Order: sequence, then C-alpha cells, then structure tokens
Amino acid sequence: MKKYHVYGIGNALVDMEFEVEDSFFSDNGIDKSLMTLVDEERQHELMGHLDAFDGKKASGGSAANTIIANSYFGGKSFYSCKVASDELGDFYVNDLQQAGVDSNVGDGRKEGITGKCLVMVTPDAERTMNTYLGITSTFSVDELHLSAIKESEYLYIEGYLVSSDTGRHAAIEARKVAEENGVKTAITFSDPAMVQFFKDGLKEMIGTKVDLIFCNEAEALSWADTDDIDTAIESLKQVANTFAVTFGPKGAILFDGKHLLDISAHEAKAVDSNGAGDMFAGAFLYAITHGHSFYEAGNIASLAAAKVVSQFGPRLAASEHQDILDMVLG
Repeated sequence: MKKYHVYGIGNALVDMEFEVEDSFFSDNGIDKSLMTLVDEERQHELMGHLDAFDGKKASGGSAANTIIANSYFGGKSFYSCKVASDELGDFYVNDLQQAGVDSNVGDGRKEGITGKCLVMVTPDAERTMNTYLGITSTFSVDELHLSAIKESEYLYIEGYLVSSDTGRHAAIEARKVAEENGVKTAITFSDPAMVQFFKDGLKEMIGTKVDLIFCNEAEALSWADTDDIDTAIESLKQVANTFAVTFGPKGAILFDGKHLLDISAHEAKAVDSNGAGDMFAGAFLYAITHGHSFYEAGNIASLAAAKVVSQFGPRLAASEHQDILDMVLG
C-alpha cells in the first residue's frame, strides 16, 4: 500500500478574492473569465483599485485546491510547491498543515515574494484571475520530493506550470519518475489560455500518454482545435487512458478506458465558479483511490463542484466533505 493517494505539483498562490461588477474589467483593461499573468507593478495597481472591496484570503493555486480537497475527503496527500520566507509564505505553509497535507515547504524557505492571485468574481458567478507568480515562477526540479512521488498512487500535475520553463521541466521530470515507478499520472489543463498558447508545452508534459486528464469543455475543444465535442473526445483518447470533461451546469463526460459515461450536474445556485474544476478533480481522485468506480467518482465530484460554486471561495469546510460522500454513497 502506498503512503500517499495523491502527490501534487503546482503553483503556490495566496488567493485574494473580491466581488466586482463587469464594469471593473472595462475600467481597468482586464480580460474577463481568464487567468492573466501580470507583473508585480500591475498587481499593486489593481490592488489599489480593489481597496474599496471586501476581500477574502486563502492559500491556493489550482493543484493546491485539488490536493487539499483530496485531503479533506480523507485521502493522504503530498504537495510540492514554492513559497518565500515572507508573511504570506508563513500563511500558506500553515494552511497546508491545517489541511493535513504533507509538503516540501517549511523552514529554510528562500527570500522573495510569495505569489498572489487576485480572483475577481462577477454576479454571473464567473471568476477572472490576475496572477503575479512571485517566487513560484521559479518552481523547479529542486522542489520535487522524489521519494514521495514513488510512494504515491497518483501524480497530479497542474497545467499552469507549462507557462514557466522550470515548472514545465519539473512536470516532465516528475512524470518520468512516476512512469518508472508504476505511479499513475493525472494532469489538468487548468485554463483555456494554457491550451491556446502553450499546447506544445502541454504535449511535452503529457509525453506519450497519461493515465488521466481533467479539462473543461473549452479546453477540450481548444486542444483538438475543433468546435465539435465528439471530435475533441476522440483527440483526448489519443493522449489519455481515461479523462473527465466538465461542462459546468450541464454535468460531465467521463471516459473510463472503455466507455463514455454521462454524469449529471447537481442543482446549484452558482455565486462563484472559482475552484469548481479543482474541487471536481480532488473529489474524483479521492474516490478512484478509495475503491469507487468512475461513475461513483463522477457523481461525488459533480456534487462537490456544485457545493463549491454555491459559495464564495474555492474550498468547502472540512465537515462538508463527509456530508457529500454520505449523500452520494448513502
């Protein structure tokens, strides 16, 4: 039996979430519904404009949200990331520890600035992110914990790492170590912009084929350069043994290696889509590493995603995870 169910790698970002109107984007030259990388000066400028809004702070980054969800469901998790020896770095490390996630960070962190992500949520529940990566932009093979990868059932790779040369190389190295040691590899495309602008890099990270891909409809269509979802599904089969394509309020389609499975969405009044895909992946990974079928995993993940979009922030309270399992599994 492996020590960890899921070992994740990704950007470590302190999420700072604000509720805004669409006019905020037009007034400040922001592309809605996308994740945009910005420099520190631009983020400070936006923070000045957001001072009038109430904000919430949480440790984040796409893969971190997934790994923490897996842990709260009851999975054993390890997360490799990079934060600085600053106040936000301390906050981030403490948050991982509180969630029961083992990690490579702790004492001995380097000087620098811990990455921050401004998450702006509009009344239509869409989330728009402007991210200053800070020290996480230098995430590299040095942050990998090879023995923890070897002791895991799944390696989970965040697609956002493709935008950094050192991050992409770390993802490729982690996948190779996983393959050499019989560890399954899962990857999330993370954002349509990653597929649009960094497809070649994602192909490098995937290699010949991975065991599991998570993506949403827009990412799947962009990957296959098509507007037909059936064509996109056939394209995904060429690079993944299994996959999950999410469609927001329309549910999800899973491929279990043999069959396509339709997963219904759970009714939800969406107020914040931030973290929905991350939660789906975390719940799904928990379920398939704890003896549940793909269909059961999809239903658990679908309910978890519905719960998280019904509130502000990318996380659920620890106690809510068991409630989700009880509702789906009885």
